Parts: sequence; C-alpha cells; structure tokens
Amino acid sequence: MWRLKVGERPSDPLLRSPNDFLGREVWEFDPDAGTLEERAEVERLRQEYTRNRFTQRECGDFLLRMQECSVPPLQYAKQNLHNTNLPVIKIKEDSEVTEETVLIVLRRALSQYCSLQGPDGHWPGGFSGILFILPLMIFALHVTQSVNEVLSTEHIREICRYIYNIQNEDGGWGTHTLGPSSMFGTCVNYATLRLLGEVLDGENVALSRGRAWILSHGSATAAPQWAKIYLSIIGAYDWSGNNAIIPELWMLPHFLPIHPGRFWCFCRMVYMPMAYIYGKKFVGPITPTILAIRNEIYHIPYNEINWSKARSSCAKDYWSPRRGLIQYKAE
Repeated sequence: MWRLKVGERPSDPLLRSPNDFLGREVWEFDPDAGTLEERAEVERLRQEYTRNRFTQRECGDFLLRMQECSVPPLQYAKQNLHNTNLPVIKIKEDSEVTEETVLIVLRRALSQYCSLQGPDGHWPGGFSGILFILPLMIFALHVTQSVNEVLSTEHIREICRYIYNIQNEDGGWGTHTLGPSSMFGTCVNYATLRLLGEVLDGENVALSRGRAWILSHGSATAAPQWAKIYLSIIGAYDWSGNNAIIPELWMLPHFLPIHPGRFWCFCRMVYMPMAYIYGKKFVGPITPTILAIRNEIYHIPYNEINWSKARSSCAKDYWSPRRGLIQYKAE
C-alpha cells in the first residue's frame, strides 16, 4: 500500500532537500501497510476512478484524502479540528445576504482549508495537467540507463496505471489531461509505456489503440517539433527530420534582440538544453525496445523514411505554421 510522507525525510537516498523536505510530498510503497479493509478501500477507489475516468478526469486525490483522516501522522484533518457544526448556507436569488451569513460561509471555507493543510504548513495535492512532463523523466532515465535504479516495480506499475487512466476514448492522449488527443501527447506517452516494459500484443488493447491513433493521424513523422526532438533523443526518430535549433545563437552579443538570453523565461529554459542536445545530435542506447518502437509508429520501414520531408510534416497540433524568412531558412 502506498503511504504519503509530508515534510519528512524519505527513505530514498536519491532524494535531496535544501530545507529538510518542508513542503515536499513523497509517496512510498509499503507492502505491509494498512489493514485488509484499507487495502480493499484503496482498490475500490482505483476501480471507481478507472470506471469514471472519461467523465471525471481529475483523480480527486482520493488516496490522499483517505490517509488524511486515518493514517498517522497524516491525521491532520482531525488535528486541525475541522468544524462541521457550522450550518450549510444556501442563498436564493431573493435572499438577503447578512453579515452573519457571510461570516458563516467564510468560517466554513477556512475550516475546510485548514483541514487540508499538511503538518508542515503547506497544502499537499496532486499535480496533473501537462502530459509530456512524466514522459520526459522516463526518457531521461532510459538514456542514462537508470530506470530500474530509480524506479521500483511498484513505481513502474503506478506510472503505467496513470498513463492508461488518462488515455482518451479514441485511443490517443492529449497534451494535457482535459485536452483532445494530440500527436504530441500520444507519441510520447505511447513510447513511455513501451520503455517501461508494456508489450504490444492482443491482450493490451489500450496500447494497440494508442498505436492505431498514431498511424491513423499520419504516423510519428507528423508529430510536432517538441515530440520529434524527444523521440530523437531516445533514438525513435532521426535528427535529420528536425528543424534546426541553432546553438550558435548563444554566441551572439547579448544586446541583440534575437539573443536567446532575451527570450521569455520558459522559452529560454526550453531552448537552451534543446539547442545543446541538437548541436550534439545526442541519441540514447538503441535497445530492442527502441527498434520495436521504430517499427510500430511509422507507416513504412524506418530506414526508408524521407526525413527531409518529415521535417515540415505536422498533424493538427501545428498551431503556428512557419512563414516568410523562417520557412525559407528551414528549407
């Protein structure tokens, strides 16, 4: 059973903290934790979420909320004395809003938020939304050949469960949890599942549907730029099929408006490592799984793909087409 540590030193020696883990949430798996009833409740919550995943996309932090009230030292819902004696206020359109009504509503809201506050002072909760952050971590672990050193079997099982649960009804994955399926989200999440050991066979319908979505939307050659770069890093896409990300721009005088150091912070933080990796044409180890992915996400054999043509190919994820000088330089 998974147990949450809030503001505590975890058992994982790879984790570091400059402030003694204040505000840090770490889930650790303990095979002996929980009673039979608690384990059954965890499994019920899992199945309920999976069953309703297309209508209720957010998980609701059910496992966290369960532990808040039942698992020491996470019983801060009780420790914070959540006041349930305040009446529920329902205001109609013609109702008069008095000072007492406002105070009761505010007290109920403050009481609720106090009950959710962690023992170290912060408010714990899940961070979901963007669906290409987790794949990046798995890609990094793959190219450094450290997946099994960093992730336990239980971690891998939960990561796969999460990715399957956020898969859309059409078989693809969105760029974010509430978004329609995109080539970006589908390519990187499909590759993540394969790198974590998921096998494409008759029993794994979800993975087969993900592959079918990619092929029915033009194959991975129609992936947007970021997806092409990520796939190139693991060796599932050729670097020659990418538009140039010029690392030499960093050598320009900083006073020039096109110097990358003047980019918006998020753009700058993404461009700098991408430019470095593009300049190196870095490729991780070509494993049998990578060779299999090459055969699964393209319409034609990998060595027959026209990478120069694929460079400008993009599915409906293509929000900002190149024009003018940029298009000329790319060609």
